[in-house]
Amino acid sequence: MIPPRIALEDEPAPRLLAELPSVVQEPRQPWGTAALMLAGALVLVLGLAGITAGNLIADQFARAPWLGCLSLVVAGLGFGLVGVAVWRELRALWALGRVDRLRQDFASGDAARIMEAAHAWAVRIPGGPALLPALRAVNDPDAAIALLRAGPGQALRDAADAQGRAAAVQMVAGIAAMPSPALDVLLVGWRGVRLVRQVAALYGVRPGLLGTLALLRRTALAATMVGAAEIMGNTAAHALLSSPLLAHALGEAAGAGVAARRMLVLGRAAATACDPLP
Repeated sequence: MIPPRIALEDEPAPRLLAELPSVVQEPRQPWGTAALMLAGALVLVLGLAGITAGNLIADQFARAPWLGCLSLVVAGLGFGLVGVAVWRELRALWALGRVDRLRQDFASGDAARIMEAAHAWAVRIPGGPALLPALRAVNDPDAAIALLRAGPGQALRDAADAQGRAAAVQMVAGIAAMPSPALDVLLVGWRGVRLVRQVAALYGVRPGLLGTLALLRRTALAATMVGAAEIMGNTAAHALLSSPLLAHALGEAAGAGVAARRMLVLGRAAATACDPLP
């Protein structure tokens, strides 16, 4: 029989709350592999479509002038709609990037940058332009941030909480009417995405498809908790209740309550992602 090996340490164990060493972060590339593939596919699709449309228009002009004009109008209308959609997506991504830049300006500690960021954010939010005279009269950056936080910032947070409460009420009613837990998860996911878009619109972001994905990435933890808590709440409630009638009634009520609470959390998380104030 091999005896156990015991290693003794003479020195005292280090404290768990000791200062952690600085972590060297890897340099991030501005374009990832997925972004490059998507951009390349978009260039190929639009480029080949433009070349094909040009050849078709030239061929139609060779046949008859009116056919060429009609083809030109159709192609111009189609590419114009695609261009408007791309512009909206880029504008939404730019708005999200502006939130990050304003957040960096507010956290910079530079008085001039903080005051400039306060004026820039006040111009773009509801109720902010009315606060501009007071901001111009204030020279203290902390006072300017306090004005924004207590004025339009508080109004936006209240509006985001109202959107979250409305989504919570809809979850209670919707889950009670759903015949299947799988449909409950779909309902929670759809309403969560819609809530994120509504809260972002309150802050002037108005995200498109890519902007919504970026916002969901910022609120990934809260969004994940919504679906996970919904599944766990329904499963636990149905497992604990033995009566089929009580399991259906109380189990769905428990799942609806959990989903409603998570909607409130998700609304506040989306507001935090869109609010540049420290």
